Amino acid sequence: MIDTTELVKELQEMRDEGYLSDALLRYAVRNVKELDDRFDWVGGFLVDKEGEELWLHNYVGPRTVHAKIPLGEGVTGTAASQGANQVVSDVSQIDHYILDNPGMSSEMVVLVRAGEDIFGVIDIDSMEPNAFTPEDEAAITMVADKLAEQLVAERR
Repeated sequence: MIDTTELVKELQEMRDEGYLSDALLRYAVRNVKELDDRFDWVGGFLVDKEGEELWLHNYVGPRTVHAKIPLGEGVTGTAASQGANQVVSDVSQIDHYILDNPGMSSEMVVLVRAGEDIFGVIDIDSMEPNAFTPEDEAAITMVADKLAEQLVAERR
């Protein structure tokens, strides 16, 4: 089980010091990747101004060819379009999976949201099947919620 309590605290400290959402997202992505060896790729996507695509802002892991993902496509785009986190134990069983890095077996996508407003997602891929637990999802949701607080503050 991962613990994001310290990371959430650090993100709040960064907010208090005046860091903007891009810096917080970069810090969060890097530190989430370091939380657990199961996390082989971690990325932060934000919804574009038109609300049609997720744009990759920061990532750690193997190079990706998907800098933009239309809402509704793949696990990542599905999470944003349906407004629900996605945890996929075996990506080979998903018809709409967007293959990016061969060898990835499972994926977890957690929404960065405030109420009904979806700002983006934290996307985590693992080479291990069944890599993610409900506790992992809850812990990453804490990080995503802290990022959403900053995004709301910047868009006022």
